[in-house]
Amino acid sequence: MPIIIMGMLLLSAGIFTLVKKHFDTSINSKSRFVSRFTTSIILLTLPMLAFFTIDKTTAEIQDNTYSNELAHNGIYQIFSAFRNNELDYKSFYQSIDDKKAFTNLRKLLKTSNSEFISDDIFDIKRKITYDGNAKKYNVMMITVESLSGSFFTKFGSKDKITPNLDTIAQQSMFFTNFYATGTRTVRAMEALSLSLPPTPGYSIVKRPNNENMFTLGSILKSKGYNTNFIYAGNGYFDNMNYFFGNSGYNIVDKKNFEKNEITFENAWGVCDEDLFAIAAQVADKAYSEGKAFHNFIMTTSNHRPYTYPKGKIDIPSHTGRKGAVKYTDFAIAKFLREAKKHEWFDNTLFVIVADHCASSAGKTSLPVKKYHIPLLIYAPTIIEPKEINTLCSQIDFAPTIMGLLNMDYTSKFFGKDILLNNPNRALIGTYQKIGLLENHKLTVQLPTKRTEAFKVSDMEQEASLVDKTELYDAITYYQTASYLFQNKKLNFAQ
Repeated sequence: MPIIIMGMLLLSAGIFTLVKKHFDTSINSKSRFVSRFTTSIILLTLPMLAFFTIDKTTAEIQDNTYSNELAHNGIYQIFSAFRNNELDYKSFYQSIDDKKAFTNLRKLLKTSNSEFISDDIFDIKRKITYDGNAKKYNVMMITVESLSGSFFTKFGSKDKITPNLDTIAQQSMFFTNFYATGTRTVRAMEALSLSLPPTPGYSIVKRPNNENMFTLGSILKSKGYNTNFIYAGNGYFDNMNYFFGNSGYNIVDKKNFEKNEITFENAWGVCDEDLFAIAAQVADKAYSEGKAFHNFIMTTSNHRPYTYPKGKIDIPSHTGRKGAVKYTDFAIAKFLREAKKHEWFDNTLFVIVADHCASSAGKTSLPVKKYHIPLLIYAPTIIEPKEINTLCSQIDFAPTIMGLLNMDYTSKFFGKDILLNNPNRALIGTYQKIGLLENHKLTVQLPTKRTEAFKVSDMEQEASLVDKTELYDAITYYQTASYLFQNKKLNFAQ
């Protein structure tokens, strides 16, 4: 990078020296301002028109992939990717015929309690049914910043930084083989709310045309729930407020906090204790109106700079990750103790789940152990404590919650009810690399139309041969998810 940057600076300086006299002439021009302004508007209009009227399909003039790639020159592709926050699946990854992909997808999504509504092979809408009456439990979901599974004593930690969560796990339905889909908060939000694989590029939360999506919030809202996205910071960051606000959730973020409701804050937002206090207020309001509620809470205390209120735990603030984890552990336990004083407690499912691990670096393309996170569902009057060891991931969360609520619904989810259908697979990825973990094998697709495979044992992995069946399934999941989003078939109303 130093060599590249120095070269760019020298090149820029050389070009500037050559054209400086033209700048001097322009600056000293005696032409009228109106004339210069009119010319500027015309020159600005041309690139703006190109930006808003030309997309990547304009260059695709033939069925031949190589011809289309030649037409997609570098600058064209860079700006297209920047504008859409995504990588075009078929341009960069191995693909199959769309009809074959959707035929396979329908097999992968079919469960014992689902029926496809249409014979259209490209329509994945299913009617999901459960025996008995629906349970209108509240769903209080705490999504914890960077809470790696490795922090828990259950998974081998000796640091004792999650003493409360270790205890809560023993009193909960504890999913021990659960994986994040990505390495960023918005990727988790996508998976937890949309139940969708991590398609190449940025999360759908940050992409254009992401309004009115088929989310857990939109389903519950249609069933009379009060649904809220509650964030400790400013929700305009990463487009969170726009995404949730246009897909079934009310927005509560830092700007909704009164000054006397903030006892501590840093650059990311208010501390977890203040956040949970607001979440309880939102729940109280819904309860007073006779409504069940679903609160999607996103914490920030376990994030750099790792600062939190003094005197809460035995690790000083601003000394590193361990202290931030232990403070979050303290704040969650305090929240649950306080929640027991509220009338809605006995009818509430408290979900504790990580957005992603604390770090994602590894020696392999997608290090599996860097995606392993906890999922706890705590409801002492509703759920018997037990461990669930089924391999699953964040995309299975929403269907599982609907299963616990015993609610019939029409689904576009890619995930499955873990307790009923045993997914036994996980989908994980970065911005470019996308993988399917199944049968102790990780199949990784790279944006050069190449594939890698790894044998996985105790979350350690070594290179292996690619299994054609698993590659076919991996292609199916990611190709169809990309197709459905690009063709606006993941909207709630459709």
